[in-house]
Amino acid sequence: MSLRLVFMGTPDFAVPTLSELVGQGHEIAAVYTRAPKPAGRRGMELTKTPVHRLAEGLNLPVYTPRTFRDEETLEAFAAHEADAAVVVAYGLILPKAALDAPELGCLNLHASLLPRWRGAAPIQRAIMAGDPETGVMAMKMEEGLDTGPIGMAERVTIGPDETAGELQDRLSLLGADLMARAVSALGRGGLTFRPQAADGVAYAAKIAKSEARIDWSAPGAEVHDRIRGLSPFPGAWFELEGSRGPERVKVLRSTRADGAGTPGELLDSRLTIACGDGAVRLLQLQRAGKEPVEATAFLHGARLAPGARLG
Repeated sequence: MSLRLVFMGTPDFAVPTLSELVGQGHEIAAVYTRAPKPAGRRGMELTKTPVHRLAEGLNLPVYTPRTFRDEETLEAFAAHEADAAVVVAYGLILPKAALDAPELGCLNLHASLLPRWRGAAPIQRAIMAGDPETGVMAMKMEEGLDTGPIGMAERVTIGPDETAGELQDRLSLLGADLMARAVSALGRGGLTFRPQAADGVAYAAKIAKSEARIDWSAPGAEVHDRIRGLSPFPGAWFELEGSRGPERVKVLRSTRADGAGTPGELLDSRLTIACGDGAVRLLQLQRAGKEPVEATAFLHGARLAPGARLG
């Protein structure tokens, strides 16, 4: 049974779900996304979100309110007379009046195994914490932060060297399939919701800039998890002394390694770096204003030798 839906989403992560719902034959009455942002050197150009671009390509009506707190926006939202709303990383808080407007409520696709990692950065936080698995869940939205009951879920194992970007790509496709099945079940009256567990609640706070600098004195496992959890954005970084002073270098890929030494010390010609306990081997790096390179090319350009220290 096809439903009349409002879709609400913003980043690349949300694109497969919108595409899948359209492909399943649901009527998309409206697409809500964040407003275009200034871009370019002078900020003269406006960049539309990935969801905005897809919606326009599909000839779907797009709405970009800056808030859902005013009556005009709420009235326009209710006027769509949608059976349900599907929300995927939208970015605006929906008040109760919006959540209650669709007849069957609002479904949210969340990229964690709730109640673990409620909040803004569940994929990054799961990897940074060294979690062995995560998943996607279709939940019914309520006023609390990711506190609603769960309708469907899928679990996945997190690879030992998997980055946040790679995991996000996997979960976006898995989530699109999950949400399409959840919406179909909702239309048939066959979607059963269960409350989240009371234990194991954890919050995935937005990544702070201060978290991106690598602390070589931390255990190697933690350093590795931080690197891959922040890759590709914002990117974990260290400082390297250059001819013009300290240079910031991002690490985009790493793996755990054997070795010991002073934290931050280069242990060999393969870019193995000593940590507070154990070591990590850096596999892909990016200097400011340059393209990402593999470790061998980086070592050649940086002219580092074993014994050198990374800041």
